[in-house]
Amino acid sequence: MFAELWNNVHTKTPLIHAITNYVTVNDCANALLACGASPIMADDVGEVAEITALCAGTVLNIGTLNQRTIEAMHLAAETANRLEHPLVLDPVGVGASVLRTQTAEALLAKHRFTVIRGNASEIKTLALGSGNTQGVDASLADQITEANLPQAIAFIRAFSQKTGAIIAVSGAIDIVSDAEHSFSIKNGHAAMSKITGTGCMSSCLMAAYLAANLQQPLLATAAATVLMGLAGEYAAKISTATGSMHCHILDALSYIDAEKLEVGAKIEED
Repeated sequence: MFAELWNNVHTKTPLIHAITNYVTVNDCANALLACGASPIMADDVGEVAEITALCAGTVLNIGTLNQRTIEAMHLAAETANRLEHPLVLDPVGVGASVLRTQTAEALLAKHRFTVIRGNASEIKTLALGSGNTQGVDASLADQITEANLPQAIAFIRAFSQKTGAIIAVSGAIDIVSDAEHSFSIKNGHAAMSKITGTGCMSSCLMAAYLAANLQQPLLATAAATVLMGLAGEYAAKISTATGSMHCHILDALSYIDAEKLEVGAKIEED
C-alpha cells in the first residue's frame, strides 16, 4: 500500500519549501532530509515566489506569524496554485488570537490547499469558527476517540467537501480524509505530545509525499501520517526522556524503510 509511495520519495527527492515557525524550522528541515526529501526555507517577499517556483511542494505554517511572513505566505500560495504544486496549510494555534484566525481564514479564502493538517481543535475552529483551542494542543473536549470516531469522520468529510482539500487531523487517532474516503490511523505514541515540532514535521512529510506521488494525494497524506506515527513508536521504545525522544524521532524517520512503513501501518479505511 505504501511501499511504492516511499520509493517515489526516495527516488525523486522532492525539494520542499516550508514557511514555518521559528520554533521548529530546524526540525522540519531535518525531517525532510531524513524522509528522503530536500528542504528549503525562504520567507522574504523578495524571493519567496521564485523559491516556491523551484520547489515541488510548499508548506505554510502559521505558528509564529508576523506581517512580513503573512505577505510571503500569500505570494507562495499564489505561486504554488499557479504551478499546480501541492500546498499544505498547518494552522497552528488558530483560534488562539484574532491574527492567527484571520490569517488562516484569508489563506483559505484566497488559495487552494491540497491538505489542511491540524489537531482536532484547530480543524474545528477553521470549520466552525469556534473550538477549544489551547495554545497548540488539542483540548480534551475536541479529541477524537473510538466513541466519537464516526461523527468525527462525517464532520471532517464535510469540511473537506467545503474546502476542496484533504483534511488530516492529528491525535491519539489520526484521520485523513477527502470528501468521500477516509482513513483512521492508530500509529504514534503519547510521548510525542511532550516534545514540540511533531505536528510541524508531519506537515512537511505530507508535502514531500504529495510532491512525489501527485496522482495519489489521499494515500500520500496517509503514508506521511503513518510514517510520523511509526517514528514516534520507534523513538519511544529507546528514549529515556524528552530530549532523546526528539533525537530518536529524526533517527527513526531515516531508519524506516518501505517494508517497515508497509508492515507497521495501523490503518483502516472508513
